[in-house]
Amino acid sequence: NNVVTRLFVSAVSPTLNYEVGHIKTIPVIKSKDQKAVVDNLVYDNISISRIDWDSFETSWDFIKHPLIKFRQSKALWGDPTYEDFRNNGSVYLSFKAWQTFTEIQFCRLKANEEELNRIFIDIYGLGDELTPDVEDKDITVTRIYDTKEDIPESMKGNKYVLTKLDVIKSFVSYAVGCMFGRYSLDVEGLAYAGGDWDDSKYKTFIPDKENSLPITDEEYFSDDIVGRFVEFVQCVYGVEALEENLDFIAEALGNKGDTSREIIRNYFIKNFYKDHVKTYKKRPIYWLYDSGRQDGFKALIYMHRYHADTTGLVRVDYLHKMQKIYESEIDRMKDLAENSKNAREVARAEKRREKLIKQLKETKEYDEKIAHLAPRRIEIDLDDGVKVNYEKVQTDATGKIYDVLAKI
Repeated sequence: NNVVTRLFVSAVSPTLNYEVGHIKTIPVIKSKDQKAVVDNLVYDNISISRIDWDSFETSWDFIKHPLIKFRQSKALWGDPTYEDFRNNGSVYLSFKAWQTFTEIQFCRLKANEEELNRIFIDIYGLGDELTPDVEDKDITVTRIYDTKEDIPESMKGNKYVLTKLDVIKSFVSYAVGCMFGRYSLDVEGLAYAGGDWDDSKYKTFIPDKENSLPITDEEYFSDDIVGRFVEFVQCVYGVEALEENLDFIAEALGNKGDTSREIIRNYFIKNFYKDHVKTYKKRPIYWLYDSGRQDGFKALIYMHRYHADTTGLVRVDYLHKMQKIYESEIDRMKDLAENSKNAREVARAEKRREKLIKQLKETKEYDEKIAHLAPRRIEIDLDDGVKVNYEKVQTDATGKIYDVLAKI
């Protein structure tokens, strides 16, 4: 993985296809004087790369999200008025701490690679042929920028570049994992991915008991996904800085909304599941019961906690409740429009009522589809994988597929 090797293999194989025979032709010059130095640099590079890879939940050795690992309080940043770490943690400062760490790791890896190049160029006497320099875009560990506009030309094409938006999205994903019990603030790595459930792993933040998180365009349930996310942020960073932290998260997400909670809610409604499916390469571990374009009903579950009654529970505990809420809100908007003397208020009420009617209609049509599946009490086998099970839970006794889950 140095410039000398690349010179040799490009000579024996002009294409990008390197076989064993090509590698065997590389002349190996062993330098006892440099062996220890080379070994140390290589092991350091491996360590840097492993730490970086394990910072993301798609790694088998993922321990916890970096914004938790690098959690910072204002006290640690020179503000003597704050002393309680748990009550004044800052998502912004945690982000800056991880950003700084990745910059140090990036520069260290680059310096190591260039030093290895120098060593091998010297050993092979190729100083007139090669340069030890490594371009920034070829360094394969995370480097974080605030926005896409901040990414310099030298980093264009680097697949390891992240922005603040990417970091916050991954933090939201980790929070959802904690809501389902996949992760825990009290244990490292996977807390649950099938098998026997262990309540003792969850002390600081308690996962959802029903394995169902409704996603609504307004706050209809106190335990919906937005309410639980706010609870998670408060649990991790404390109550004093809660609004400040929600503002930072909302600003990074950049969705529509007048308040931080509305912006976060819109992200869950419109983009969270798309991002999740993309992260897991169309093999999502969280499944979304989705009624359609009107966003009449959405509920997220964790595949590894799915059981035969899950679809039925989602239908009775949330879908039917959602229909009753819509009916009540439609009546309330009608009453408001008929009795208000404020023209704007009347217009808003009528517009919302029209939307609610469409959402109610959609949920009733959705209920007809899910009614074919819930009584079947469909079991899944995790060993069959996501694709097989995803289709299985949407298939009735005759083999007909009802699209009750979001398309992947």
